[in-house]
Amino acid sequence: MSLSDTSFSIQPVQQSRVGDVDWDNLAFGKIFSDHMFLMEYSDGQWQAGEILPFQPIPMHPAMSAIHYGQSIFEGLKAYRNDDNDTVIFRPDMNAKRFIESAERMCMPPIPEDLFIESVRKLVEVDKEWVSTKPGYSLYIRPFIFATDELVGIKPAETYKFMIITSPVGMYYSEPVRVKIEEYYTRAAKGGVGRAKAAGNYGASLYPAKQCQLEGFHQLIWTDAVEHKYIEESGTMNIVFQIDGKLITPSEDSDTILRGITKRSVLELAKSWGVEVEERKVSVEEIIHAARNGTLEDAFGAGTAATIAQIAIIGFRDERLELPPFETRTLSNKIKDHMEDIKLGRIPDVNGWCFRV
Repeated sequence: MSLSDTSFSIQPVQQSRVGDVDWDNLAFGKIFSDHMFLMEYSDGQWQAGEILPFQPIPMHPAMSAIHYGQSIFEGLKAYRNDDNDTVIFRPDMNAKRFIESAERMCMPPIPEDLFIESVRKLVEVDKEWVSTKPGYSLYIRPFIFATDELVGIKPAETYKFMIITSPVGMYYSEPVRVKIEEYYTRAAKGGVGRAKAAGNYGASLYPAKQCQLEGFHQLIWTDAVEHKYIEESGTMNIVFQIDGKLITPSEDSDTILRGITKRSVLELAKSWGVEVEERKVSVEEIIHAARNGTLEDAFGAGTAATIAQIAIIGFRDERLELPPFETRTLSNKIKDHMEDIKLGRIPDVNGWCFRV
């Protein structure tokens, strides 16, 4: 299916549920908007897509995604800017990453233009769900999963591509506490760490739960071989500021997800003349900087939280406190600048916001 075929059929709901939402008590990812997008893959090609009322989907007990984990997803957001326009932040980058994930998981990719138009059209249909409340947005979840009805280990021949959306507020309500993980592994070289595969997140739940029992929000993942080098933080990329310089693990490794928010952060910082290094980052280097006071900032960068400033880094028996987040000039500037771009308060000189 190509972009020229994207006149999706639409079955609108009879009555929207948007008026029933308690916007002051909105749990992240638990409320879903009126419609969803569905497109099926069979006979070697993607079929016509459609927008339907949000509803459960039928599922065969032998559906291969359940048994063998062929499932990938993306996450992006739509915003209502100050001119009352609805915009989506950098969907082209999500589309490219979705293709990479599909290819790594032996799944048929969605062409970039088709991905963007599918997202755009669904958001357009449910644009009343994009809140104007400060800090709120419409979280967009595209995903593909295998639907073969058999128990057999092989790439499936049938798939569903779906998009659902959820109105959300802030992911973290406070700076986060993270712990450096030296035993469990998020991803190993040659694995699927660069793909946004569902199984990556399932494997992370147990170690994350253990660190939460110790009073942390999330982990800082380290390399699978020696646990000497930092890779990601929870479900986010991670960035450090030492002596005015931004330092972040290089995405050259196939164990690190290529982050859209992090890429935006680094591009902004470079445009302001901030020195940026993308390279291997050792645990020893970060702990040394935290101990001697040269670690000026550390934050996670991801779609859900955008910028999640880190308050405490746990390392073995130590809990190293970082400077108060109110005093962190650069990460606060980046966070405010990115919000201003999304809300149309300053010119979008890079063309990051895709207008619905």
